[in-house]
Amino acid sequence: MPPQQRDAERTRAELLAVATEVFAEQGYSGARVDEIAQRTRTTKRMIYYYFESKEGLYLAVLEQAYLGIRAAERAIDVDSTDPVNAVRRLAELTFDHHVTHQAFIRIVTIENIHRGEFIRRIDSLRSVAQPAKTLLDDILERGRAAGSFRTDVDALDVHLVISAYCVFPIANRHTFGYLFDVDFDDPATRAHQRAVIGDLVVSWLTAPAH
Repeated sequence: MPPQQRDAERTRAELLAVATEVFAEQGYSGARVDEIAQRTRTTKRMIYYYFESKEGLYLAVLEQAYLGIRAAERAIDVDSTDPVNAVRRLAELTFDHHVTHQAFIRIVTIENIHRGEFIRRIDSLRSVAQPAKTLLDDILERGRAAGSFRTDVDALDVHLVISAYCVFPIANRHTFGYLFDVDFDDPATRAHQRAVIGDLVVSWLTAPAH
């Protein structure tokens, strides 16, 4: 790769990383391109060169946030993994990713405050989201074939349960943590929660169907 292209990719990646933090901290309306430029020691003109506008930058941040979690999911080798272990690993990996990418949760929360106004402009994310469902479909199909999984639960059900559990402790960490005196940054708490979501999904899927 030519040096100039490497520099351009590095600059774009740095802008996206800083912009993610700024949008996550201040929301779309509160975020200022001037601040992003200052944090990256560049100029508004450079940001507009890469992303055209504040909206273009936010759309790029939103797209990258979703691409990150999908890439993590694809790292699971479901073909050589027992379906029970595979679904546990998927749940635990999702928990780990959310803990280490908390800006992702804040960005998603902000986008929901805007009623999905911006994500609707990124048509590619629909196709990006499909592999997550396909991955779960594959795990569930093999689990049913082996007689391990119930037959009345689909991939969307499982994805929703895992996402809900992994998002809640981050999105509500301050309020829930205060009300119930829970430190969500405590390693023991995180290890416990990670184990819970794995156990929860496996126990649910291996329970007899109603």
